[in-house]
Amino acid sequence: MLDKFREAKRLEIESLHKDFAAGRIPAVYQGERPSFVEAIRAKGPGAIIAEFKPASPSRGVLGEHLNPLDFADAYANNGAAAISVLTEHQYFKGSPDFLFMMNGPGLPLLRKDFIFDPLQVAMTASSPASAVLLIARMCDDAAHLKQLIDIARMPGLAPVVEIFDQADLDRAREAGADIIQVNNRDLDTLTTTLDQGRRFIKQKHDGELWICASGVETRAQVEEMASLGFDAVLIGTSLMQADDPGAKLAELAGVK
Repeated sequence: MLDKFREAKRLEIESLHKDFAAGRIPAVYQGERPSFVEAIRAKGPGAIIAEFKPASPSRGVLGEHLNPLDFADAYANNGAAAISVLTEHQYFKGSPDFLFMMNGPGLPLLRKDFIFDPLQVAMTASSPASAVLLIARMCDDAAHLKQLIDIARMPGLAPVVEIFDQADLDRAREAGADIIQVNNRDLDTLTTTLDQGRRFIKQKHDGELWICASGVETRAQVEEMASLGFDAVLIGTSLMQADDPGAKLAELAGVK
């Protein structure tokens, strides 16, 4: 799957490099960029990062004609600590424009995409995003991942490094990551199991912020992941498929 995602970004990256060579360098966003880490800490452990994704490879289209502004308001009003925004188009029907559209309520935004080129990080810095997702295994090695982490931190982006296995975690640690996102999905079968999170959280170090992603669908699961030490859980599909995403989020967050 990651090879497919990498190929899907090829034309975008080629375009970014052409722009860069021509001197068209995106300016860093000058508006407020609320702290992703502080927002998680304020509501954690078990803070909820509510995700907006119109589609997914495992479930297909999750909703037609969805309005990102409506979701931003619903998430902000029902207990979300931050919002994860899918910006990848081919597989998730996302857009970088969503980062600007969902910025109104003032929650920190995590740009979720397949980012492995420094110019993609630079483009993220030109948006209102507060954090950027970096998938450890999409980088060639720890030095490559460290380069992206360092570039992200310069304009104040929080680099969230996603892992799927022990090699990923080792690479993340070698690269200096301090925000670890454990993805509970098997990339070959696209099935999820929370046993992945239960296993890896035992390796959490002091000072690190850990996020559990994929497969969390109930308040009991949110509470369990919090009790194990996860600072946050990222929830997308169950919110996107709910008749009332705001009410579902409030239930998951335990605020109603």
